[in-house]
Amino acid sequence: MATPSSPIESTPLLIERNNSLITREGSSLSPSETVVYPFRALGASDDPAGGRLNLKDSVSLFHDSLPVILSYILQNSIQTTSVIVAGRLGPNELSVAAFSMMFVFVTGECTSGCVALGGTTALDTLGSQAFTGGSRKTDLSVHFQRCVLVLWVLLLPISLLWAFAEPVLLAFGQSEKLSREAQDFLRVMIFGMPGYVGFESLKKYLQCQGILDAATSVLIVVFPLNLGLNVLLVHYTSLRILGAAWAVTLTYWLCFALLATWTSRSTAHSSHGTWGGFHFKAALEPRGCYEFLKLAIPGILMVGTEWLAFEIVALAAGQLGDVPLAAQSVIMTTDQILNTIPFGIGVAASTRVGNLIGARSALGAKNAAYASALLSVIIGSFVMVFLIAFKNVFGLLFSDDEAVVRLVSVVMPLVASFQVADGLAGSCGGVLRGQGRQHLGALFNLVAYYVLALPVGITLAFRYNQGLQGLWIGQVVALFLVGAAEFLVVWLGTDWKQEVLKGIERNQGEAKRQACIANEE
Repeated sequence: MATPSSPIESTPLLIERNNSLITREGSSLSPSETVVYPFRALGASDDPAGGRLNLKDSVSLFHDSLPVILSYILQNSIQTTSVIVAGRLGPNELSVAAFSMMFVFVTGECTSGCVALGGTTALDTLGSQAFTGGSRKTDLSVHFQRCVLVLWVLLLPISLLWAFAEPVLLAFGQSEKLSREAQDFLRVMIFGMPGYVGFESLKKYLQCQGILDAATSVLIVVFPLNLGLNVLLVHYTSLRILGAAWAVTLTYWLCFALLATWTSRSTAHSSHGTWGGFHFKAALEPRGCYEFLKLAIPGILMVGTEWLAFEIVALAAGQLGDVPLAAQSVIMTTDQILNTIPFGIGVAASTRVGNLIGARSALGAKNAAYASALLSVIIGSFVMVFLIAFKNVFGLLFSDDEAVVRLVSVVMPLVASFQVADGLAGSCGGVLRGQGRQHLGALFNLVAYYVLALPVGITLAFRYNQGLQGLWIGQVVALFLVGAAEFLVVWLGTDWKQEVLKGIERNQGEAKRQACIANEE
Protein backbone atom coordinates (compact mmCIF):
# COMPACT_ATOMS: atom_id res chain seq x y z
CA MET A 1 0.00 0.00 0.00
CA ALA A 2 1.36 3.39 -0.91
CA THR A 3 2.06 5.87 1.84
CA PRO A 4 0.20 9.19 2.01
CA SER A 5 3.13 10.81 0.26
CA SER A 6 2.67 8.65 -2.83
CA PRO A 7 2.09 10.87 -5.85
CA ILE A 8 -1.51 10.78 -7.00
CA GLU A 9 -2.67 14.04 -8.51
CA SER A 10 0.70 15.65 -7.79
CA THR A 11 2.48 13.34 -10.22
CA PRO A 12 3.25 15.33 -13.39
CA LEU A 13 0.81 14.32 -16.11
CA LEU A 14 1.75 15.97 -19.39
CA ILE A 15 -0.99 15.90 -22.02
CA GLU A 16 -0.52 16.59 -25.69
CA ARG A 17 -3.88 16.28 -27.42
CA ASN A 18 -2.64 16.94 -30.95
CA ASN A 19 -0.41 13.88 -30.90
CA SER A 20 -2.88 11.85 -28.83
CA LEU A 21 -0.17 11.11 -26.28
CA ILE A 22 -0.07 11.01 -22.53
CA THR A 23 3.35 11.01 -20.86
CA ARG A 24 3.88 10.33 -17.17
CA GLU A 25 7.18 10.96 -15.46
CA GLY A 26 8.31 10.18 -11.96
CA SER A 27 6.13 7.86 -9.91
CA SER A 28 7.73 4.44 -9.44
CA LEU A 29 9.71 4.73 -12.69
CA SER A 30 13.18 6.10 -12.98
CA PRO A 31 13.74 9.10 -15.29
CA SER A 32 15.12 6.76 -17.94
CA GLU A 33 11.91 4.75 -17.91
CA THR A 34 9.50 7.49 -18.92
CA VAL A 35 6.47 5.85 -20.47
CA VAL A 36 4.40 7.14 -23.38
CA TYR A 37 0.77 6.07 -23.51
CA PRO A 38 -0.80 6.06 -26.99
CA PHE A 39 -4.39 7.00 -26.34
CA ARG A 40 -6.41 10.17 -26.39
CA ALA A 41 -6.22 12.28 -23.27
CA LEU A 42 -9.80 11.61 -22.32
CA GLY A 43 -10.71 12.44 -18.77
CA ALA A 44 -7.36 14.00 -18.00
CA SER A 45 -8.87 17.44 -17.80
CA ASP A 46 -7.19 20.02 -15.64
CA ASP A 47 -10.59 21.35 -14.56
CA PRO A 48 -10.21 21.70 -10.78
CA ALA A 49 -13.91 21.12 -10.19
CA GLY A 50 -13.75 17.70 -11.80
CA GLY A 51 -16.44 15.09 -11.94
CA ARG A 52 -18.51 16.98 -14.50
CA LEU A 53 -20.30 15.60 -17.54
CA ASN A 54 -18.28 16.82 -20.50
CA LEU A 55 -19.68 16.29 -23.99
CA LYS A 56 -16.22 16.72 -25.55
CA ASP A 57 -14.87 13.88 -23.42
CA SER A 58 -17.84 11.73 -24.45
CA VAL A 59 -17.18 12.43 -28.13
CA SER A 60 -13.52 11.55 -27.63
CA LEU A 61 -14.46 8.31 -25.89
CA PHE A 62 -16.89 7.46 -28.68
CA HIS A 63 -14.12 7.97 -31.22
CA ASP A 64 -11.85 5.62 -29.31
CA SER A 65 -14.58 3.06 -28.63
CA LEU A 66 -15.65 2.71 -32.28
CA PRO A 67 -13.06 0.04 -33.15
CA VAL A 68 -13.94 -1.81 -29.94
CA ILE A 69 -17.65 -1.73 -30.75
CA LEU A 70 -16.98 -2.88 -34.30
CA SER A 71 -14.75 -5.70 -33.07
CA TYR A 72 -17.47 -7.03 -30.78
CA ILE A 73 -20.10 -6.75 -33.51
CA LEU A 74 -17.85 -8.72 -35.85
CA GLN A 75 -16.98 -11.16 -33.09
CA ASN A 76 -20.64 -11.81 -32.33
CA SER A 77 -21.24 -12.21 -36.05
CA ILE A 78 -19.19 -15.41 -35.89
CA GLN A 79 -22.00 -17.05 -33.91
CA THR A 80 -24.79 -15.04 -35.54
CA THR A 81 -23.70 -16.13 -39.02
CA SER A 82 -23.88 -19.76 -37.95
CA VAL A 83 -27.37 -19.23 -36.51
CA ILE A 84 -28.62 -17.52 -39.69
CA VAL A 85 -27.10 -20.07 -42.07
CA ALA A 86 -28.32 -23.01 -39.98
CA GLY A 87 -31.73 -21.38 -39.59
CA ARG A 88 -32.29 -21.65 -43.33
CA LEU A 89 -32.38 -25.42 -42.90
CA GLY A 90 -35.63 -25.04 -40.93
CA PRO A 91 -37.15 -23.86 -37.61
CA ASN A 92 -35.71 -26.84 -35.71
CA GLU A 93 -32.17 -26.14 -36.89
CA LEU A 94 -32.61 -22.45 -35.99
CA SER A 95 -33.61 -23.41 -32.45
CA VAL A 96 -30.73 -25.91 -32.06
CA ALA A 97 -28.06 -23.50 -33.32
CA ALA A 98 -29.25 -20.46 -31.34
CA PHE A 99 -29.92 -22.48 -28.20
CA SER A 100 -26.50 -24.16 -28.36
CA MET A 101 -24.70 -20.85 -28.85
CA MET A 102 -26.49 -19.42 -25.83
CA PHE A 103 -25.52 -22.49 -23.79
CA VAL A 104 -21.89 -22.15 -24.91
CA PHE A 105 -21.54 -18.63 -23.57
CA VAL A 106 -23.58 -19.11 -20.42
CA THR A 107 -21.71 -22.20 -19.24
CA GLY A 108 -18.43 -20.67 -20.39
CA GLU A 109 -18.89 -17.56 -18.30
CA CYS A 110 -20.84 -18.32 -15.17
CA THR A 111 -20.12 -21.86 -13.96
CA SER A 112 -17.09 -23.02 -11.98
CA GLY A 113 -14.74 -22.29 -14.88
CA CYS A 114 -13.29 -18.93 -15.83
CA VAL A 115 -13.25 -18.41 -19.59
CA ALA A 116 -13.62 -15.86 -22.34
CA LEU A 117 -15.45 -12.63 -21.58
CA GLY A 118 -15.97 -13.29 -17.86
CA GLY A 119 -12.48 -14.45 -16.93
CA THR A 120 -10.59 -11.89 -18.97
CA THR A 121 -12.28 -9.00 -17.13
CA ALA A 122 -9.43 -9.38 -14.63
CA LEU A 123 -7.14 -7.93 -17.31
CA ASP A 124 -9.40 -4.86 -17.47
CA THR A 125 -8.12 -4.11 -13.98
CA LEU A 126 -4.68 -5.68 -13.66
CA GLY A 127 -3.49 -5.13 -17.22
CA SER A 128 -4.65 -1.56 -17.72
CA GLN A 129 -3.30 -0.44 -14.34
CA ALA A 130 0.00 -2.28 -14.82
CA PHE A 131 0.60 -0.69 -18.22
CA THR A 132 0.65 2.82 -16.79
CA GLY A 133 1.72 2.12 -13.22
CA GLY A 134 3.75 -1.09 -13.19
CA SER A 135 7.37 -1.13 -12.09
CA ARG A 136 8.39 -2.88 -15.32
CA LYS A 137 6.95 -2.63 -18.81
CA THR A 138 6.81 -6.41 -19.09
CA ASP A 139 4.49 -6.85 -16.09
CA LEU A 140 1.57 -6.58 -18.51
CA SER A 141 2.75 -9.59 -20.54
CA VAL A 142 2.98 -11.66 -17.34
CA HIS A 143 -0.64 -10.80 -16.54
CA PHE A 144 -1.62 -11.82 -20.08
CA GLN A 145 0.17 -15.18 -19.92
CA ARG A 146 -1.33 -15.87 -16.50
CA CYS A 147 -4.78 -15.13 -17.88
CA VAL A 148 -4.44 -17.56 -20.79
CA LEU A 149 -2.93 -20.40 -18.76
CA VAL A 150 -5.38 -20.20 -15.87
CA LEU A 151 -8.39 -19.96 -18.16
CA TRP A 152 -7.25 -22.86 -20.32
CA VAL A 153 -7.01 -25.06 -17.23
CA LEU A 154 -10.43 -23.94 -16.07
CA LEU A 155 -11.95 -24.90 -19.42
CA LEU A 156 -11.75 -28.56 -18.37
CA PRO A 157 -14.91 -28.65 -16.21
CA ILE A 158 -16.78 -26.70 -18.88
CA SER A 159 -15.72 -29.26 -21.48
CA LEU A 160 -17.08 -32.07 -19.34
CA LEU A 161 -20.39 -30.26 -18.98
CA TRP A 162 -20.67 -29.75 -22.74
CA ALA A 163 -19.68 -33.34 -23.50
CA PHE A 164 -22.56 -34.61 -21.35
CA ALA A 165 -25.05 -31.78 -21.76
CA GLU A 166 -28.01 -33.94 -22.82
CA PRO A 167 -29.06 -35.10 -19.33
CA VAL A 168 -28.65 -31.55 -18.02
CA LEU A 169 -30.94 -30.16 -20.70
CA LEU A 170 -33.45 -32.95 -20.19
CA ALA A 171 -33.51 -32.15 -16.47
CA PHE A 172 -34.49 -28.60 -17.39
CA GLY A 173 -37.42 -29.86 -19.41
CA GLN A 174 -36.04 -29.60 -22.94
CA SER A 175 -37.15 -32.10 -25.57
CA GLU A 176 -35.08 -35.21 -26.24
CA LYS A 177 -34.35 -34.19 -29.82
CA LEU A 178 -33.21 -30.66 -28.93
CA SER A 179 -31.11 -31.94 -26.01
CA ARG A 180 -29.39 -34.61 -28.11
CA GLU A 181 -28.64 -32.30 -31.05
CA ALA A 182 -27.46 -29.49 -28.77
CA GLN A 183 -25.06 -31.92 -27.06
CA ASP A 184 -23.60 -32.96 -30.42
CA PHE A 185 -23.20 -29.27 -31.30
CA LEU A 186 -21.48 -28.52 -27.98
CA ARG A 187 -19.06 -31.43 -28.31
CA VAL A 188 -17.70 -29.87 -31.47
CA MET A 189 -17.48 -26.46 -29.80
CA ILE A 190 -15.18 -27.89 -27.09
CA PHE A 191 -12.32 -27.82 -29.60
CA GLY A 192 -12.85 -24.14 -30.38
CA MET A 193 -12.99 -22.63 -26.91
CA PRO A 194 -9.21 -22.58 -26.20
CA GLY A 195 -8.81 -20.53 -29.37
CA TYR A 196 -11.58 -18.18 -28.28
CA VAL A 197 -10.02 -17.70 -24.83
CA GLY A 198 -6.62 -17.06 -26.38
CA PHE A 199 -8.04 -14.51 -28.82
CA GLU A 200 -10.05 -12.71 -26.13
CA SER A 201 -7.05 -12.57 -23.77
CA LEU A 202 -4.69 -11.30 -26.45
CA LYS A 203 -7.24 -8.69 -27.49
CA LYS A 204 -7.46 -7.44 -23.89
CA TYR A 205 -3.65 -7.39 -23.65
CA LEU A 206 -3.51 -5.06 -26.65
CA GLN A 207 -6.45 -2.93 -25.49
CA CYS A 208 -4.68 -2.29 -22.19
CA GLN A 209 -1.95 -0.59 -24.23
CA GLY A 210 -4.39 1.57 -26.17
CA ILE A 211 -4.15 -0.64 -29.27
CA LEU A 212 -7.87 -0.83 -29.94
CA ASP A 213 -8.10 -1.62 -33.65
CA ALA A 214 -5.93 -4.73 -33.98
CA ALA A 215 -8.71 -7.22 -33.23
CA THR A 216 -11.05 -5.27 -35.49
CA SER A 217 -8.65 -5.61 -38.42
CA VAL A 218 -8.36 -9.35 -37.84
CA LEU A 219 -12.13 -9.81 -37.60
CA ILE A 220 -12.72 -7.85 -40.81
CA VAL A 221 -10.49 -10.37 -42.58
CA VAL A 222 -12.08 -13.35 -40.84
CA PHE A 223 -15.74 -12.33 -41.34
CA PRO A 224 -16.08 -13.40 -45.02
CA LEU A 225 -14.05 -16.54 -44.33
CA ASN A 226 -16.43 -17.48 -41.52
CA LEU A 227 -19.44 -16.90 -43.78
CA GLY A 228 -17.90 -19.06 -46.49
CA LEU A 229 -17.09 -21.84 -44.03
CA ASN A 230 -20.65 -21.85 -42.70
CA VAL A 231 -22.26 -22.00 -46.14
CA LEU A 232 -19.84 -24.69 -47.29
CA LEU A 233 -20.06 -26.95 -44.25
CA VAL A 234 -23.78 -26.53 -43.54
CA HIS A 235 -25.23 -26.68 -47.06
CA TYR A 236 -22.63 -28.57 -49.10
CA THR A 237 -21.54 -31.36 -46.75
CA SER A 238 -23.31 -34.07 -44.79
CA LEU A 239 -22.49 -32.24 -41.53
CA ARG A 240 -25.54 -29.95 -41.86
CA ILE A 241 -26.16 -28.37 -38.42
CA LEU A 242 -22.81 -29.63 -37.08
CA GLY A 243 -21.14 -27.77 -39.93
CA ALA A 244 -22.05 -24.53 -38.18
CA ALA A 245 -20.27 -25.72 -35.03
CA TRP A 246 -17.15 -26.69 -36.96
CA ALA A 247 -17.17 -23.35 -38.78
CA VAL A 248 -17.21 -21.46 -35.47
CA THR A 249 -14.49 -23.68 -34.01
CA LEU A 250 -12.15 -23.16 -36.96
CA THR A 251 -12.89 -19.43 -36.99
CA TYR A 252 -11.95 -19.00 -33.32
CA TRP A 253 -8.54 -20.57 -33.87
CA LEU A 254 -8.02 -18.53 -37.03
CA CYS A 255 -8.78 -15.32 -35.09
CA PHE A 256 -6.24 -16.23 -32.40
CA ALA A 257 -3.55 -17.18 -34.92
CA LEU A 258 -3.99 -14.02 -37.00
CA LEU A 259 -4.02 -11.72 -33.96
CA ALA A 260 -0.89 -13.39 -32.58
CA THR A 261 0.80 -12.90 -35.95
CA TRP A 262 -0.28 -9.24 -36.04
CA THR A 263 1.05 -8.69 -32.52
CA SER A 264 4.44 -10.24 -33.26
CA ARG A 265 4.90 -8.02 -36.32
CA SER A 266 3.36 -4.79 -35.01
CA THR A 267 5.64 -1.82 -34.45
CA ALA A 268 2.87 -0.20 -32.37
CA HIS A 269 3.11 -3.12 -29.96
CA SER A 270 6.88 -3.59 -30.00
CA SER A 271 7.48 0.11 -29.34
CA HIS A 272 5.87 -0.26 -25.91
CA GLY A 273 8.34 -2.94 -24.83
CA THR A 274 5.62 -4.81 -22.94
CA TRP A 275 6.48 -8.28 -24.23
CA GLY A 276 9.29 -9.87 -22.26
CA GLY A 277 9.08 -13.38 -23.65
CA PHE A 278 7.38 -16.42 -22.17
CA HIS A 279 7.65 -16.58 -18.38
CA PHE A 280 5.57 -19.54 -17.23
CA LYS A 281 7.07 -19.57 -13.74
CA ALA A 282 6.13 -15.95 -13.19
CA ALA A 283 2.71 -16.41 -14.78
CA LEU A 284 1.87 -19.40 -12.58
CA GLU A 285 3.22 -17.89 -9.35
CA PRO A 286 0.58 -18.93 -6.76
CA ARG A 287 -0.04 -15.54 -5.17
CA GLY A 288 -0.30 -13.90 -8.58
CA CYS A 289 -2.83 -16.52 -9.71
CA TYR A 290 -4.80 -15.93 -6.51
CA GLU A 291 -4.91 -12.18 -7.14
CA PHE A 292 -6.01 -12.86 -10.70
CA LEU A 293 -8.81 -15.17 -9.61
CA LYS A 294 -9.95 -12.65 -6.98
CA LEU A 295 -10.94 -10.42 -9.89
CA ALA A 296 -11.72 -13.07 -12.51
CA ILE A 297 -14.31 -14.97 -10.48
CA PRO A 298 -16.40 -11.87 -9.64
CA GLY A 299 -15.96 -10.88 -13.28
CA ILE A 300 -17.35 -14.25 -14.33
CA LEU A 301 -20.30 -13.75 -12.01
CA MET A 302 -20.75 -10.17 -13.21
CA VAL A 303 -20.99 -11.25 -16.84
CA GLY A 304 -22.28 -14.76 -16.34
CA THR A 305 -25.21 -14.04 -14.02
CA GLU A 306 -26.75 -11.86 -16.71
CA TRP A 307 -26.16 -14.47 -19.40
CA LEU A 308 -27.54 -17.23 -17.19
CA ALA A 309 -30.69 -15.20 -16.60
CA PHE A 310 -31.23 -14.96 -20.35
CA GLU A 311 -30.56 -18.70 -20.67
CA ILE A 312 -33.25 -19.36 -18.07
CA VAL A 313 -35.59 -17.22 -20.16
CA ALA A 314 -34.66 -19.33 -23.20
CA LEU A 315 -35.35 -22.52 -21.25
CA ALA A 316 -38.69 -21.12 -20.14
CA ALA A 317 -39.48 -20.09 -23.72
CA GLY A 318 -38.85 -23.69 -24.75
CA GLN A 319 -41.74 -24.70 -22.48
CA LEU A 320 -44.04 -22.30 -24.35
CA GLY A 321 -43.68 -24.12 -27.68
CA ASP A 322 -41.68 -24.06 -30.91
CA VAL A 323 -42.81 -20.61 -32.07
CA PRO A 324 -41.95 -18.77 -28.80
CA LEU A 325 -38.59 -20.59 -28.68
CA ALA A 326 -37.78 -19.61 -32.27
CA ALA A 327 -38.89 -16.01 -31.59
CA GLN A 328 -36.75 -15.97 -28.43
CA SER A 329 -33.77 -17.12 -30.51
CA VAL A 330 -34.29 -14.26 -32.97
CA ILE A 331 -34.78 -11.65 -30.23
CA MET A 332 -31.80 -12.85 -28.21
CA THR A 333 -29.50 -12.96 -31.23
CA THR A 334 -30.56 -9.41 -32.15
CA ASP A 335 -30.06 -8.21 -28.59
CA GLN A 336 -26.59 -9.77 -28.48
CA ILE A 337 -25.60 -7.79 -31.56
CA LEU A 338 -26.98 -4.53 -30.15
CA ASN A 339 -25.45 -5.21 -26.74
CA THR A 340 -22.01 -4.99 -28.31
CA ILE A 341 -22.44 -1.20 -28.38
CA PRO A 342 -22.70 -0.56 -24.62
CA PHE A 343 -20.34 -3.45 -23.96
CA GLY A 344 -17.79 -1.96 -26.35
CA ILE A 345 -18.11 1.44 -24.67
CA GLY A 346 -17.66 -0.33 -21.34
CA VAL A 347 -14.46 -2.00 -22.54
CA ALA A 348 -13.06 1.32 -23.76
CA ALA A 349 -14.09 2.93 -20.46
CA SER A 350 -12.52 0.17 -18.36
CA THR A 351 -9.25 0.51 -20.24
CA ARG A 352 -9.26 4.29 -19.92
CA VAL A 353 -10.23 4.32 -16.26
CA GLY A 354 -7.69 1.60 -15.45
CA ASN A 355 -4.91 3.39 -17.34
CA LEU A 356 -5.62 6.66 -15.55
CA ILE A 357 -5.80 4.94 -12.16
CA GLY A 358 -2.44 3.33 -12.93
CA ALA A 359 -1.11 6.75 -13.93
CA ARG A 360 -2.36 8.04 -10.54
CA SER A 361 -4.82 10.52 -12.01
CA ALA A 362 -7.90 10.23 -9.80
CA LEU A 363 -9.54 13.24 -11.42
CA GLY A 364 -8.88 11.96 -14.93
CA ALA A 365 -10.39 8.56 -14.12
CA LYS A 366 -13.44 10.23 -12.59
CA ASN A 367 -14.09 12.38 -15.64
CA ALA A 368 -13.59 9.42 -17.97
CA ALA A 369 -16.19 7.44 -16.03
CA TYR A 370 -18.75 10.23 -16.25
CA ALA A 371 -18.09 10.69 -19.97
CA SER A 372 -18.77 7.02 -20.62
CA ALA A 373 -22.11 7.22 -18.79
CA LEU A 374 -23.22 10.24 -20.82
CA LEU A 375 -22.21 8.55 -24.07
CA SER A 376 -24.13 5.38 -23.24
CA VAL A 377 -27.33 7.33 -22.54
CA ILE A 378 -27.11 9.15 -25.88
CA ILE A 379 -26.45 6.00 -27.90
CA GLY A 380 -29.01 3.97 -25.96
CA SER A 381 -31.68 6.50 -26.91
CA PHE A 382 -30.86 6.13 -30.61
CA VAL A 383 -30.94 2.32 -30.38
CA MET A 384 -34.32 2.44 -28.65
CA VAL A 385 -35.82 4.48 -31.49
CA PHE A 386 -34.21 2.17 -34.07
CA LEU A 387 -35.71 -0.98 -32.53
CA ILE A 388 -39.20 0.47 -32.37
CA ALA A 389 -39.01 1.75 -35.95
CA PHE A 390 -37.88 -1.60 -37.39
CA LYS A 391 -39.64 -4.04 -35.03
CA ASN A 392 -41.35 -5.77 -37.97
CA VAL A 393 -38.10 -6.42 -39.84
CA PHE A 394 -35.91 -8.41 -37.45
CA GLY A 395 -37.92 -11.62 -37.59
CA LEU A 396 -37.68 -11.73 -41.39
CA LEU A 397 -33.88 -11.77 -41.19
CA PHE A 398 -33.90 -15.11 -39.40
CA SER A 399 -37.10 -16.93 -40.31
CA ASP A 400 -39.78 -17.20 -43.00
CA ASP A 401 -42.39 -18.40 -40.48
CA GLU A 402 -45.14 -15.77 -40.16
CA ALA A 403 -45.98 -16.69 -36.55
CA VAL A 404 -42.34 -16.24 -35.50
CA VAL A 405 -42.05 -12.89 -37.30
CA ARG A 406 -45.28 -11.65 -35.71
CA LEU A 407 -44.26 -12.62 -32.16
CA VAL A 408 -40.86 -10.98 -32.60
CA SER A 409 -42.55 -7.70 -33.58
CA VAL A 410 -44.74 -7.85 -30.46
CA VAL A 411 -41.84 -8.40 -28.02
CA MET A 412 -39.28 -6.08 -29.65
CA PRO A 413 -40.70 -2.86 -28.08
CA LEU A 414 -39.93 -4.36 -24.66
CA VAL A 415 -36.34 -4.87 -25.76
CA ALA A 416 -36.27 -1.26 -26.97
CA SER A 417 -37.49 0.03 -23.61
CA PHE A 418 -34.37 -1.01 -21.68
CA GLN A 419 -31.70 0.20 -24.11
CA VAL A 420 -30.77 3.31 -22.07
CA ALA A 421 -30.60 1.29 -18.86
CA ASP A 422 -28.59 -1.42 -20.63
CA GLY A 423 -26.23 1.27 -21.89
CA LEU A 424 -25.63 2.54 -18.36
CA ALA A 425 -25.09 -1.02 -17.14
CA GLY A 426 -22.52 -1.57 -19.91
CA SER A 427 -20.55 1.64 -19.46
CA CYS A 428 -20.68 1.80 -15.67
CA GLY A 429 -19.95 -1.91 -15.48
CA GLY A 430 -16.82 -1.20 -17.51
CA VAL A 431 -15.84 1.52 -15.06
CA LEU A 432 -16.24 -0.92 -12.16
CA ARG A 433 -13.99 -3.42 -13.97
CA GLY A 434 -11.36 -0.74 -14.52
CA GLN A 435 -11.45 -0.03 -10.80
CA GLY A 436 -11.35 -3.70 -9.81
CA ARG A 437 -14.86 -3.73 -8.29
CA GLN A 438 -16.35 -6.54 -10.33
CA HIS A 439 -17.96 -7.94 -7.18
CA LEU A 440 -20.44 -5.04 -7.08
CA GLY A 441 -21.65 -5.73 -10.60
CA ALA A 442 -22.05 -9.41 -9.72
CA LEU A 443 -24.06 -8.53 -6.61
CA PHE A 444 -26.38 -6.18 -8.48
CA ASN A 445 -27.02 -8.80 -11.16
CA LEU A 446 -27.74 -11.52 -8.62
CA VAL A 447 -30.33 -9.42 -6.81
CA ALA A 448 -31.93 -7.85 -9.89
CA TYR A 449 -32.28 -11.03 -11.93
CA TYR A 450 -32.72 -13.82 -9.41
CA VAL A 451 -34.59 -12.10 -6.59
CA LEU A 452 -36.84 -9.93 -8.75
CA ALA A 453 -36.78 -10.28 -12.54
CA LEU A 454 -36.95 -14.03 -13.10
CA PRO A 455 -39.69 -14.70 -10.52
CA VAL A 456 -41.73 -11.82 -11.97
CA GLY A 457 -41.19 -12.87 -15.58
CA ILE A 458 -41.92 -16.56 -15.06
CA THR A 459 -45.04 -15.76 -13.03
CA LEU A 460 -46.34 -13.45 -15.75
CA ALA A 461 -45.50 -15.94 -18.50
CA PHE A 462 -47.12 -19.04 -17.02
CA ARG A 463 -49.53 -18.02 -14.30
CA TYR A 464 -50.99 -15.01 -16.09
CA ASN A 465 -50.55 -16.44 -19.62
CA GLN A 466 -48.42 -13.54 -20.89
CA GLY A 467 -46.08 -15.96 -22.65
CA LEU A 468 -42.84 -14.63 -24.11
CA GLN A 469 -43.88 -11.04 -23.36
CA GLY A 470 -44.12 -11.84 -19.67
CA LEU A 471 -40.61 -13.32 -19.64
CA TRP A 472 -39.19 -10.18 -21.23
CA ILE A 473 -41.04 -7.85 -18.86
CA GLY A 474 -38.97 -9.45 -16.10
CA GLN A 475 -35.76 -8.75 -18.02
CA VAL A 476 -36.79 -5.11 -18.42
CA VAL A 477 -37.13 -4.82 -14.63
CA ALA A 478 -33.67 -6.30 -14.08
CA LEU A 479 -31.84 -4.09 -16.55
CA PHE A 480 -33.40 -0.92 -15.17
CA LEU A 481 -32.32 -1.90 -11.65
CA VAL A 482 -28.76 -2.89 -12.64
CA GLY A 483 -28.24 0.22 -14.78
CA ALA A 484 -29.46 2.52 -12.01
CA ALA A 485 -27.45 0.79 -9.28
CA GLU A 486 -24.15 0.79 -11.18
CA PHE A 487 -24.62 4.40 -12.23
CA LEU A 488 -25.23 5.48 -8.62
CA VAL A 489 -22.11 3.64 -7.44
CA VAL A 490 -19.96 5.32 -10.09
CA TRP A 491 -21.54 8.74 -9.54
CA LEU A 492 -21.88 8.80 -5.74
CA GLY A 493 -20.20 5.72 -4.30
CA THR A 494 -16.61 5.98 -5.50
CA ASP A 495 -13.61 7.43 -3.66
CA TRP A 496 -11.34 7.94 -6.65
CA LYS A 497 -8.19 8.67 -4.65
CA GLN A 498 -8.72 5.44 -2.74
CA GLU A 499 -9.04 3.56 -6.04
CA VAL A 500 -5.68 5.01 -7.09
CA LEU A 501 -4.11 3.79 -3.85
CA LYS A 502 -5.52 0.31 -4.49
CA GLY A 503 -3.97 0.38 -7.96
CA ILE A 504 -0.59 1.31 -6.49
CA GLU A 505 -0.88 -1.60 -4.06
CA ARG A 506 -1.68 -4.06 -6.89
CA ASN A 507 1.29 -2.95 -8.98
CA GLN A 508 3.70 -2.97 -6.06
CA GLY A 509 2.56 -6.45 -5.03
CA GLU A 510 3.21 -7.80 -8.53
CA ALA A 511 6.62 -6.09 -8.62
CA LYS A 512 7.65 -7.76 -5.34
CA ARG A 513 6.57 -11.18 -6.58
CA GLN A 514 8.49 -10.80 -9.83
CA ALA A 515 11.57 -9.60 -7.93
CA CYS A 516 11.47 -12.71 -5.72
CA ILE A 517 11.29 -14.97 -8.78
CA ALA A 518 14.18 -13.11 -10.42
CA ASN A 519 16.30 -13.52 -7.28
CA GLU A 520 15.58 -17.25 -7.17
CA GLU A 521 16.77 -17.61 -10.75
